[in-house]
Amino acid sequence: MKYNSVFDIIGPVMVGPSSSHTAGAARIGLAARNLFGKQPKWAKIYLYGSFAKTYQGHGTDFALAGGLLGFETDDTRMRDALNIAKDEGIKIEFIEDSAKTDHPNTVRMVIGDEEEQLEIVGISIGGGKVEITELNGFELRLSGNHPAVLIMHNDRFGAIASVTKILAKHEINIGHMEVNRKDVGKEALMVIEVDQNVEDDILIELEKADHIIQIAKIVS
Repeated sequence: MKYNSVFDIIGPVMVGPSSSHTAGAARIGLAARNLFGKQPKWAKIYLYGSFAKTYQGHGTDFALAGGLLGFETDDTRMRDALNIAKDEGIKIEFIEDSAKTDHPNTVRMVIGDEEEQLEIVGISIGGGKVEITELNGFELRLSGNHPAVLIMHNDRFGAIASVTKILAKHEINIGHMEVNRKDVGKEALMVIEVDQNVEDDILIELEKADHIIQIAKIVS
C-alpha cells in the first residue's frame, strides 16, 4: 500500500492561489534553473491546456518567473517575481500554445543566456507535485521531489557502471534511475534520483568518470 504524507494531502506551503497552477509551476521553474546551473537571461515559456487558459489569474506566470529566480514556493517575493525579473534584466515571454498535450497543466520552457540554452517540458500533477518529462529532446521521468543527478554522457560501454560505482562508494542510494539515448553510440542521458543530496565534491568525481560530458543536479 502506498501512503501519503499530510503534505501530499494538503499541499505545500506556498504563496497561492493554487497548488497545481502556482506551487507546481514554481517548482518547474526552479527545476529549469537548477538544470541550467545559473540564472537565465531570457525565457520563452509555452503554456498548454489549463495553464494557457488561466495562467495569469492563477499566478502561473509569476510562479514560473519566481522559480527561474530561485524562489521556493513559500517565498514572499513570489508575487513580485515578474517585476523582479524585469528589474534584473531577464526577458520573459509567455506564449499560449493550442497544441494538444497528454496533461492539461503542461509547460515548455526554453531558457538561456549569451552562451547556451536549455529546454524542458514539465507538468504539474496536483498538490504542488511536478514531473519533468523532457530535457533537450530527451524523454525522461523526473519528479522534482527528490534530489537527482542528470548526467549527459557518450553512449559507450562502462559509462553507467563508472557512475554507479562512485555513488556506491559514497553510500548514496539510488531510488530511481533511467537512461535514454537518441541513437546508438551518440549522446545519452542518465537520470538518477537519490535519497540524499549529492555534494559538489562527488559531482566533480563523477565528471571525471568514463565518457561523461556534463552533469547537473537538483537538490531537495
